[in-house]
Amino acid sequence: MTTQADLADHTLRAAIRNGRMNRRAWTVTGLLVVFQIINFADKAVLGLVADPAMKELGLSGGQFGFIGSAFFILFAVSGIAVGFIAGKVPTRWILLFMGVSWAVLQFPMLFGGGAAILLVTRVLLGAAEGPATPISLQHTHAWFSPKERGLPSSIVAAGSTLGPILAAPGLAWIIANPALGWRWAFGALGIIGLLWGLAWFVFGKEGPYSHAAKSDAPVAENDAPDPSSADKEASRSVADYADLLQVVPIRRVLGSWMFVAALLAGAGCFWAQGFLSTWSPKYLGSVIELSPEMIGLVSTFPWIVGAIALLVLGFASRILMKRGVTVRWAMGALFGATLLISGVSFSILPFTDGYAAVSLMTVGAGLAMIYPLAPTAIAFCVCSKQRPAVMATLTGIASVGGVIAPAMVGMLMDRAGYVSGPQGTRDSPHMAHLLATGMNSSFTLIGIYLIVVGIFCVIMLNPDRTARVLQAKFSFTG
Repeated sequence: MTTQADLADHTLRAAIRNGRMNRRAWTVTGLLVVFQIINFADKAVLGLVADPAMKELGLSGGQFGFIGSAFFILFAVSGIAVGFIAGKVPTRWILLFMGVSWAVLQFPMLFGGGAAILLVTRVLLGAAEGPATPISLQHTHAWFSPKERGLPSSIVAAGSTLGPILAAPGLAWIIANPALGWRWAFGALGIIGLLWGLAWFVFGKEGPYSHAAKSDAPVAENDAPDPSSADKEASRSVADYADLLQVVPIRRVLGSWMFVAALLAGAGCFWAQGFLSTWSPKYLGSVIELSPEMIGLVSTFPWIVGAIALLVLGFASRILMKRGVTVRWAMGALFGATLLISGVSFSILPFTDGYAAVSLMTVGAGLAMIYPLAPTAIAFCVCSKQRPAVMATLTGIASVGGVIAPAMVGMLMDRAGYVSGPQGTRDSPHMAHLLATGMNSSFTLIGIYLIVVGIFCVIMLNPDRTARVLQAKFSFTG
């Protein structure tokens, strides 16, 4: 028998019955935000240590760029593999394993590792971080009903932008401190990662909408679509019945135009992340001639823009879906339009210099931080058990953009004639010009690419239509 206490706003049962999330849901969400902060701080640290590490380890631009790209060598493989595993096991344990692995892999560089150790640890770290975004989003979705998932998903995704924002100033201070140095930047992240693992072990739980939950969340019978009314269903949002979808062949999802659009867009987003994580601090130091402390501060600006964009788009999608707007327009079209603006900013950037160039880089790269909206959108077109696999496959393949970016920029810098100076010295004005020439070539290419895929996403990123097509030959149960 259900008591009044059972229905109190703070209970788990109330979260399911009334659609209002409780303290536990937001505690888990908060821990996942910290998880994403650590995740992207781990990526950003390589860019922050670029100058002292290149000089101490004797690395060229191309070699350091290769190490930056190496992070993504196993990123895709592990992401896809774990995504399929996550459909069968509780995601809380996968998240715990990832968090502890990240921490442990930071310590070899603290204890004196050279270029080879840096390469190996970045490859292994990429493998451990590959499933991070899709698995954390899947775990978040398990705590919220379909129409409520946009906002908490964006909040968790914003953690990925908060990582560099919160970590960069502190890591820059550690790097510039003679008593610590660039190696302690890795050590600090390792310690923080271990502390998160302890907190997650204590508080991390599975949500009521999880495929691994002991009981399924109740759904109303009138939530199921009416197959006899095609016109009515064509205008209905998939958010109304997302948790009623049945299993479909994965190949049909991966072969849809919606998935292709999300994949191409994701590759562009990962390109921007790869650039920021590896080369942005070098650009700010050599071209704009900022001090190490200022580099740490200014490096946070694109991530701040990304965090704001994610939160604004998350709030907007939540409001629109609650008003009956389809996921296609409430999330897919907003995602594509934002990438279009990012592409325009990158395209203009090579024709500017100084702080105007920094501003355009901030806007272009910042707006490209909204990638998590893509897997969140496509998650609406499949059932809970298949969401981790679909989101992880998308993220894994799209991460090729992150592989290309650091190596591509380093190659263009080398082609322009840039050569890093000896340790403890600044690049000459001539070398800074050559560095800017190489980077401007990459900005032009990514700008054009994002303009094209932004338009493509507005047209084709349509989870509502994809869900109807995928479910056409299946019957729904209430």
